[in-house]
Amino acid sequence: MAVINLSESRCAVVEWTVISKWIVNVATVASVFFLHLVSAPCMAQTRLYPTKPVRIVTGSAGTSGDLLSRFLAQYLIEHWAKPVIVDNRTGGGVVAAEMVARANHDGYTLHMAQQSSFAVAVSLYAHLPYDPLRDFTPITLVAHIPQLLIANASLPFHDVKGMLDYVRQRPGQINYSSGGVTTTGNLSFELLKSMAGLKMVHVPYKGVFLATTAVSSGEVQLSMVPVTVALAQITTGKIKALAISSKVRFKANAEIPTLAESGLAGFEATTWFGIAGPAQLPASLVSEVSRQCNAWLAQSSSRDWFDKQGAQQAGGSPNDFKIFMKNEITKWSRLIHAAGIKAE
Repeated sequence: MAVINLSESRCAVVEWTVISKWIVNVATVASVFFLHLVSAPCMAQTRLYPTKPVRIVTGSAGTSGDLLSRFLAQYLIEHWAKPVIVDNRTGGGVVAAEMVARANHDGYTLHMAQQSSFAVAVSLYAHLPYDPLRDFTPITLVAHIPQLLIANASLPFHDVKGMLDYVRQRPGQINYSSGGVTTTGNLSFELLKSMAGLKMVHVPYKGVFLATTAVSSGEVQLSMVPVTVALAQITTGKIKALAISSKVRFKANAEIPTLAESGLAGFEATTWFGIAGPAQLPASLVSEVSRQCNAWLAQSSSRDWFDKQGAQQAGGSPNDFKIFMKNEITKWSRLIHAAGIKAE
């Protein structure tokens, strides 16, 4: 009959317990190390980006896109402690956009995208060297620059309803000016004509200042021009403001109603700008840039600066910007083809 040595049995149990705990500890350490290796790249992108200078590519120096880029760059330099360089490209937003579309997908080349080169150009050019939706990563919608609907001060109406009645009674006899074919002023007025069923004559000028002067002198009756340009001439008493083209009123001149409030429900036509990057940017990097942009837009100093520039802050998520871009491309495509507008 076998004799069991209880002391040896207890020792064996103790030894196995120690060994089991050691195995569990080793497995736990190994799993933590493995998870660290897997997650490290994602964590590094958020924590370490940027590790070198970032470029914001935009159009010509002195334009609205350039001014916005420089103001944003100042903020990012302070919060990232890394250089942020504004890279101006002559030839309009299309040249700048093409450069960014072909850049490395690492987040070190960003773009101040704009309405003309994203939402409008795709319907004007048969061989645009990029696709706004396929070749870019939307990050944050930054700003809207609204247009102000103005009229010569001598005309016998003082609001949009009166203007619409006046023009409808004179089909084809009333002229409107713009800063040129396919400019925001031209497209905004064509949208107004389409929504209100108006028949008018477009008279393009070389720039918004000449287009505004044409209204004040009586060469044309109406126009849509950027807020700051119009307000400077309203003080002369030769033109009057009827409505603003943005979705919301312009805070600095809140007494001026929107066109949407004035009987054209859903009307919105602005020159807009937003930060985008090349396609397929890492999600963590996009989140970091978007977070910084929204923090910048929320500052009181930013609000004051935007008011002085005649601009309205935007903001929102990357997905918000993506949806907005899609809607803008669809809206202007329909209008451009319906009105037969061609690039000059």
